[in-house]
Amino acid sequence: MKNEIITYSVNKTTNGELYISVQNGEVSVRAPWYITQDKIQKAVMAKRNWIMKKLEEYKEQANISLKPIQILGITYNLKVTYKNIDVIECDLEKNIVKVNLPKKYKKIDHESMTDILIDKLYVKIAEREMEDIMEETRLMVGFAPEDYKIVEMKNVLAMCTEDKKILINPRIVKYKREVIEYIILHEFCHLKYKNHTKSFYNMLEKYMPDYKKYEIKNIKY
Repeated sequence: MKNEIITYSVNKTTNGELYISVQNGEVSVRAPWYITQDKIQKAVMAKRNWIMKKLEEYKEQANISLKPIQILGITYNLKVTYKNIDVIECDLEKNIVKVNLPKKYKKIDHESMTDILIDKLYVKIAEREMEDIMEETRLMVGFAPEDYKIVEMKNVLAMCTEDKKILINPRIVKYKREVIEYIILHEFCHLKYKNHTKSFYNMLEKYMPDYKKYEIKNIKY
């Protein structure tokens, strides 16, 4: 850190005193027009320790997860920033999921926090996406389950219960929408046919003739 070069921008003004600030990982200097570059450099070096501390704080606040995540078949990187806020904020931008976390979450190791964030994000997206897909499927087949719930399940993306309810794993939103639509139709067919009988597959093929290309191996539904 001692040998690290500090880069900065200079904004000359017609009045006021020399002022150094660090914002968003960048160092800027505001100085009167008559201050020479040599004096500006000396002022920066005099505040070197303070500047390096601020730059390190910024680096700690923003991290890119090494583990990309899938959302509706698209790969995103996860950018985590810690701020003085009370609730988690999340936004999708191009191929990055930007998440703002309360600073209290810094006590949790980054890998565990990434897993927690992914779970919360999948639940949020599933709540938004599944309402439309369930309604579209209902209109297509002409009937509906007693209810549906989004719940975490191990190695199961969706299932039909004995009491005619459909349970949906929020991680279903990792896959493309066509795959999700197939899985939900699969569970609707189970509302009429408990087992994978010929009648079951006839119904599945009736509403989705190319369903086989959307099947996922080693995953239950």
